[in-house]
Amino acid sequence: MLATLSRLKSPRLLSPEIFLGYILGQEVRSKKVSLLTHSLPVSAAVRQKVTAGSRDVSSSCSLCAKVRGQPKKRELSEKKLTRCFVDHRRVKLMAGSGGRGVSSFHSEPRKEWGGPDGGNGGDGGSIIMKADKFVKSLAQVVPIYKGEDGQPGGSKNCYGKNGSSYYISVPVGTVVKEEGEALADLSEHGQEYLAVFGGIGGKGNRFFLSNENRAPMTATRGMMGQERVLQLELRTMAHAGLVGFPNAGKSSLLRAISNARPAVAAYPFTTLNPHVGIVNYRDHEQVAVADIPGIIRGAHLNRGLGISFLRHIERCRFLLYVLDLSSPEPWTQLVHLRYELDQYEPGLSLRPQVIIANKMDLPEAREKLETLKSHVSQRVIPVSALTGQNTEELILHLRELYDGYLQGEGSGEEKPKRW
Repeated sequence: MLATLSRLKSPRLLSPEIFLGYILGQEVRSKKVSLLTHSLPVSAAVRQKVTAGSRDVSSSCSLCAKVRGQPKKRELSEKKLTRCFVDHRRVKLMAGSGGRGVSSFHSEPRKEWGGPDGGNGGDGGSIIMKADKFVKSLAQVVPIYKGEDGQPGGSKNCYGKNGSSYYISVPVGTVVKEEGEALADLSEHGQEYLAVFGGIGGKGNRFFLSNENRAPMTATRGMMGQERVLQLELRTMAHAGLVGFPNAGKSSLLRAISNARPAVAAYPFTTLNPHVGIVNYRDHEQVAVADIPGIIRGAHLNRGLGISFLRHIERCRFLLYVLDLSSPEPWTQLVHLRYELDQYEPGLSLRPQVIIANKMDLPEAREKLETLKSHVSQRVIPVSALTGQNTEELILHLRELYDGYLQGEGSGEEKPKRW
């Protein structure tokens, strides 16, 4: 036995000098210098770890570490934003069915006639739509929803468990429709709409006990849950809406007055879905401005991108007409824009409005501005979204319209919308 133990050799630990030489060699290779020409200092912490033992030694060093920093968030392109933003959905909702009732009789020693003790089934789960301000799109809404079914009843008068209600989170401003008829307008955070009801649970034979029938054998099945096919439409909740022809500079203007970052390019129809920017003021008041895709002549005839996206400015209390001063006759754009808005909803173009003459940085813009003022009676604000010229006047006038909206709506029954 002793001879066998003497043959076993204990594991050897490498000496601290070997580990110190390995670390120095790694640092020399990373610097590509020679030990004869440069002396690399070794920190006291490394020496302490090396001399303490081989198990605490690490071959990593600060020279080999990667530079860590806060990664810069890349802006999404308009194509990716279009995939993420969905403003209409068609969903099929099927509520849970009720659980079946049970037909059973009580069984107990020395109790021959125990009587019926079958319990009722549980009710099916309903489906409820709830407005959530943290949800910005209908992209997470799936085409089909099925509620939870109720559990069947049991003996000993045990009732089945009710199915849990299912909540579908939708953005604030979602309109629920069925066959074109509006059923609910979820315009407040936390507002709920009971879309489909769950089925009622079946009755057990205990329910049918009476003086005439002391031993009922009847038990009913649960009712089927309600089924509906609904259309969900998202109408953006914003105070002001930017309306203009393609390439008029609406997205650039939204970038200049808010923190929104819509895609900007030198070709028409760059904006394919609405964007909302927030204009902040010193008194912590916020005004929401919506940028919608460009409108062209004949949009009500489904030309261009059509006018279906104009539902996003139905809730806007005032409109901002953005005119392109690089066009030959910018005042004709205003006439066409008002006509297209009235074709979508009569009276939509009569809301409080302001005319914005964009691209004032062009040489011929001054002359066209004077001609534009002679054709219109409303106030015209000349700006340049590219250079930021005169955007302060636009922001101040936007606040005047917002304050007038608060005073006008505050006197009525409807509560003014605050972002």
